[in-house]
Amino acid sequence: MTCNQLEKKTKKITILGIGNTLYSDEGVGVHILPLLHKVLKDKSEEEVEIIEGATDGMRLLGPVEDTDYLIIIDAINAGKEPGTIISIKNDDIPAYFGIKMSIHQVGFQEVLFAARIRERLPEEMIMFGIQPESLKLGLELTSTVNDRLIDLANQIKSQVDTWSDKIE
Repeated sequence: MTCNQLEKKTKKITILGIGNTLYSDEGVGVHILPLLHKVLKDKSEEEVEIIEGATDGMRLLGPVEDTDYLIIIDAINAGKEPGTIISIKNDDIPAYFGIKMSIHQVGFQEVLFAARIRERLPEEMIMFGIQPESLKLGLELTSTVNDRLIDLANQIKSQVDTWSDKIE
């Protein structure tokens, strides 16, 4: 086996769903994970790892540093119409967090900052999210956000397929 073949075999895609499921739409990154398991059922666990990050903060540093391609899913308060799907790539991700008010906001910013300082950021990162309608106390997503989950899952699957083609 050549070094190039070995390198390609070790490439990995990680999907990280973050958010607090106690604050309705803030939990979108966690609520979408069962749907992603279904739409990505043809992908092996070695190729695509799906992690429920919830509000884990710095405990997510290992998964962030140990992947080649990272998808982060969260509610993103970008001042858009509720239900709008938003995507942000690479270095734009931390800057966008500054607009967002969430319980785990600082923790995940610190994860990306620490990985950057340690020069262990993934080759490519993309953050997908949905503009929340409500961040009030509540265990369920609003219907506006819930109705967009399949569209978001399909966009994430498309990104995973794009990266999978690079790995093969």
